[in-house]
Amino acid sequence: MTVGELAPERLALVLGTAAREFAAVGYERASLNRIIAECAMSKSSFYHYFDSKAALFDTVVRRAMVGLASDLAVPPPEALRGPHFWDGLEGLTARVLAVAARGDWYADAARLFHLPDAPVGESAAVRESMAAIAGWFGELLAVGRSCGQVRDDLPATLEATLVTDVVRSLDRWSLEHAADGAVDGGAVAALLVDVLRRLLTPRTPPSGPARAG
Repeated sequence: MTVGELAPERLALVLGTAAREFAAVGYERASLNRIIAECAMSKSSFYHYFDSKAALFDTVVRRAMVGLASDLAVPPPEALRGPHFWDGLEGLTARVLAVAARGDWYADAARLFHLPDAPVGESAAVRESMAAIAGWFGELLAVGRSCGQVRDDLPATLEATLVTDVVRSLDRWSLEHAADGAVDGGAVAALLVDVLRRLLTPRTPPSGPARAG
């Protein structure tokens, strides 16, 4: 059986409840019994669709990534080509942070990538999601370099690592502080893009001393 056979409202309840449980107590301590009870499902019905905690975790990650990409209307990197490259990235970042501030199940699902005990190596869904995100940023940097918005004097792999580390740190901080009102999506997005621009904008050659005419 597949989760596609669950009624949409029932699937939404399971995904939201599971995301909240994993985010609150971590993967190892998450209780399938608590999730089943909160969803008012019988164990036989639940295990009809999810045969393990790992299967449920992977389903939450996959469904969250697909839904988030759709809700955000994530553009292909090529769409950001040109002089508005950084403005486009800032706008997308602001939309992502606005989702985190909503406090819905997407925010809980995003926290799963930062769990100390997240089964990153074992979870196919996490590996696929991280690879997709890294691929998108890799294409974005290639577009930025080709249109003169990103410096080309650094190894592409180093640029990708810098972007990944900065974005991941911002994502973790935003999720940690979303509930206390510390996150102003627009301001934080502008800060992120400013940091990346300082790291990656092509250097202007220094001007030499003025010569006497």
